[in-house]
Amino acid sequence: MSKPFDIPVWKKAPFIRLLLPLIAGILLEWYLKIPVAIGLMAVISFFIAYLLFFLFPFAVQFKLQAIRSVILNLLLISAGVLITWQKDAQHNNNWFGQWYQNGDYLIVRINEPPVEKAKSYKAEGYVEAVIHNNETIKCEGKVLLYFAKDSLMPLLQYGDKVLLNKNLQRIKNSGNPGAFNYQQYAAFQLIFHNVFLQKNNWVLLDDENVNPFRQFIFSSRSSILAALQKNIPQGKDELGIAEALLIGYTNDLDKDLVQAYSNTGVVHIIAISGMHLALIYGLLVWMFARIPGIKKSKTIQVILILACLWLFALLTGAAASVLRSAVMFTFIAVGKNLSRQSSIYNSLAGSAFVMLCYNPYFLWDVGFQLSYLAVVGIIVFQKSVYNWLYFKNKPLNEIWKLMAISLAAQVLTFPICIYYFHQFPNLFLITNIIAVPLSSVILFAEIGLVSLSWIPYIGIYLGKLVGSMVWLMNSAIRLVSEISFAVWDNIPASIVSTWLLYAFVFAIGAWLINKNKNAFRLAALFLLAFVFVQGFESWQIKKQQKIIVYNVPQHQAIDFVSGNEYHFIGDSILLEDGVLQNFHLKPARISLQLSRRSDSLPTVFQQHPFYLFGNKKILVIDKPVIFEPQQKKIAVDIIIISKNPSVQLAQLVKVFDCEQYIFDASNSIRKIARWQEECATLKLIYYSIPANGAYVYNIPI
Repeated sequence: MSKPFDIPVWKKAPFIRLLLPLIAGILLEWYLKIPVAIGLMAVISFFIAYLLFFLFPFAVQFKLQAIRSVILNLLLISAGVLITWQKDAQHNNNWFGQWYQNGDYLIVRINEPPVEKAKSYKAEGYVEAVIHNNETIKCEGKVLLYFAKDSLMPLLQYGDKVLLNKNLQRIKNSGNPGAFNYQQYAAFQLIFHNVFLQKNNWVLLDDENVNPFRQFIFSSRSSILAALQKNIPQGKDELGIAEALLIGYTNDLDKDLVQAYSNTGVVHIIAISGMHLALIYGLLVWMFARIPGIKKSKTIQVILILACLWLFALLTGAAASVLRSAVMFTFIAVGKNLSRQSSIYNSLAGSAFVMLCYNPYFLWDVGFQLSYLAVVGIIVFQKSVYNWLYFKNKPLNEIWKLMAISLAAQVLTFPICIYYFHQFPNLFLITNIIAVPLSSVILFAEIGLVSLSWIPYIGIYLGKLVGSMVWLMNSAIRLVSEISFAVWDNIPASIVSTWLLYAFVFAIGAWLINKNKNAFRLAALFLLAFVFVQGFESWQIKKQQKIIVYNVPQHQAIDFVSGNEYHFIGDSILLEDGVLQNFHLKPARISLQLSRRSDSLPTVFQQHPFYLFGNKKILVIDKPVIFEPQQKKIAVDIIIISKNPSVQLAQLVKVFDCEQYIFDASNSIRKIARWQEECATLKLIYYSIPANGAYVYNIPI
């Protein structure tokens, strides 16, 4: 019997061939900053060249098919360049940053309901005008607003307009090694400035600007949250998880509970994802297929299903993973209505193509990346994994089917999870067996609760049921997370090692699925390269010697690093395993593979406030101190000034011959500004941590 002809994936899914050059164009523009004129000329030229092919006879077109394909790819690359350039708000002539200067007034619309934080209220603002030299210039652009907590703040609502008279600040990174790139993240949201406002920095205007559809979305979210808060009687943890599970509202989530979900590999349960939309889609298909009048028309069913699906996506905040699912299910629903069963790869690639045309910055969104990788992993590997074991018992078979899906999803997501989060949940199979079915039931129960909460007693009993199930799920997750080996933490990863790990995964997957010996040889080669890279990086780590002055607002934090050990100087609160350490210091220690804190290092000689590290002399001034002038100045390499000490640089200059002064983030901005003026007068070299980010000094061995 002849072997059946196997059509390659890229033939069955033409959108893959369109998606790859588009991604290439997006990356080219992001990293090379190609001028818009070049991108525009390239799009026009390749588009005209592509159209000219249709003027040739069919025989000639067939012979030149390869050239036409090259031109089409170049056209898509150029389109990716142009789309990415256009998406950058800073290239918009109406962007307020083109006009704004310090001292100008701004008219800003509140673009979302303010959210309460620990010390402020946060809201996204939309600049409508800049008032410069008594001239009102209409413009546009987003800005992050932080309002100090006062009696007037709760009066602000979506659509209100305020007049600001405080200088905006450019959003900056902390500069701490391994830290989250918040500046880039905000830029991808088209936000480049923020401002903290006291009561006297803003005035509420009589005017307002409300978009009816956005107002409907915000009102609907508020009503859903009110229904949940009114009827779920359990504690804050149960309410927070219920809110996140249904509409992606995360402001009431407990950080320790979220960490437990992350450590056990089920954080996707509380981050609205494709799983949630798949459940909603299945419910809608089942429901509309049984409603009289609607069930007879497939077209009406598709319209109603998609309307409900997109409404749900918008209610949840329209995250990249949710939009991906909404677009993909739109492709699937329309394809079924047209009686065309498209390739699932084509639907995935098509949804990604549409999303990246809408917002090319989705390419860097972690949720977007994990969402597609998980789905592709399930499609490619689930069947093979499921075939490993066979169970006659139906319940056991269903459990194994769920485990196979979880395993398949992890195959393509674990390398990138290690790269971003530096951990791997060892017990994810157990927690997914518990959390996925239970969260699905909770989701449907919450939909019933919100729909029927207006009926007396129904809402109360459904609320108790939802609260009890969420409590049960939280308890199970916490119980598993407390097991000592539940999570493999502090895993170092670089871009090179991550790509090599993916190469190994794809090669070993090809070997397991297709029994291809060449794929196995490639897998062994990539694994060897991965081990070599990891070994080389570990060797470099053992030789490292650094001084790191961290950027931790209002706190002193200094690390002396030698190999994989570090000696910490700073506030004791940063030694505790809490938010401050996890956010500011832990990423650096993971990226630098610092595994042990030491009270003393052999390479560090200390006699506070003087430190000798390697061949570098460091003076740390963190309290008022008076130094007597010396006949011969004391040579030091670095003077670090912390905690707002009362010191005059002019006096220090008389005592010390210092190469560089460092002002850390524990000092007030006002005091740093005064010291900077002194440095300018005395012609001293200085470094401001709040202005320039963390200071990292590599000491040569």
